[in-house]
Amino acid sequence: MTVFRSVVSGCGSYLPEKVVTNQEMEEIVDTTDEWIIERTGIRQRHIAAEGELTSDLAIKAAQKALQDASLDAGDIDLIVLATSTPDQTFPATATRVQAALGMTKGAAFDVQAVCSGFIYALSTADNFIRAGQAKHALVIGAETFSRILDWEDRATCVLFGDGAGAVVISAEESEGGPQDRGILSSHLHSDGRYNDLLYVDGGVSSTKSTGYLRMKGKEVFRHAVVKLANVVQEALDFNGLETGDVDMVIPHQANKRILDATVRKLKIDPAKVMVTVQKHANTSAASIPLALDEAVREKRIARGDIVMLEAMGGGFTWGSCLIRW
Repeated sequence: MTVFRSVVSGCGSYLPEKVVTNQEMEEIVDTTDEWIIERTGIRQRHIAAEGELTSDLAIKAAQKALQDASLDAGDIDLIVLATSTPDQTFPATATRVQAALGMTKGAAFDVQAVCSGFIYALSTADNFIRAGQAKHALVIGAETFSRILDWEDRATCVLFGDGAGAVVISAEESEGGPQDRGILSSHLHSDGRYNDLLYVDGGVSSTKSTGYLRMKGKEVFRHAVVKLANVVQEALDFNGLETGDVDMVIPHQANKRILDATVRKLKIDPAKVMVTVQKHANTSAASIPLALDEAVREKRIARGDIVMLEAMGGGFTWGSCLIRW
């Protein structure tokens, strides 16, 4: 049976020019470089400049992804942008990207699933392609988390950074079997009972303000390792694969300790795991596409490789996506 698969045809990313090191964080809050590295693995983070918006980051990443795919904005039928830090309450930040790129057809909208946002956005775009409603889709993760941080809260402000990553996925006719190139499956979950473990204490209908990020780190860590391991195994089982069949894992870059614990639980070779958290910190929805773009540029992914994406974020939300490159 002939089906449409979503093949990754281009990748791109963008990081703000300003870099804030752990040593500079020592001057902002009561913390140390040693403590941050030991607890998180983070050594620096990029911070958006004054007046630099989430859409600005997204546009630059999108332009690079289009160039990598050898496509123009006019070829794109759909933009799905994952972000928790939009430019405005409305309209969607994706429409600002659409306008800046010069795309006038199709649709553009945002998806909000915090750190799992890129997985959610990729799954959404994939389903449009599978249904024959889009031929080329631009999927973006972009965040300016520095705007929702309490810079006096040392437990959270050292963890996050700003950035954007994007991929172009394109429809390709396939036989519908496990050897097909493209997105093989996506697996999405959420559980709103855990709202108070990771959230922002503001909102349009509640406080009429943006608010700040709040997190209970120990509880989030405990849930993250279990949920991430389970959703990775779910993707493998669905596709009849074993852990050893995976060539590259692109995890959400939240915390090196979470990455290490998940790898141990799944018995994955650490050499197959892309780690960028030390350079970017946690960039929420931008985390996976930033790491994916770096893995591609470093030629750590080859055609035919099995690539696993996985993430967990506030909500809780979590998910995985398995791709044959």
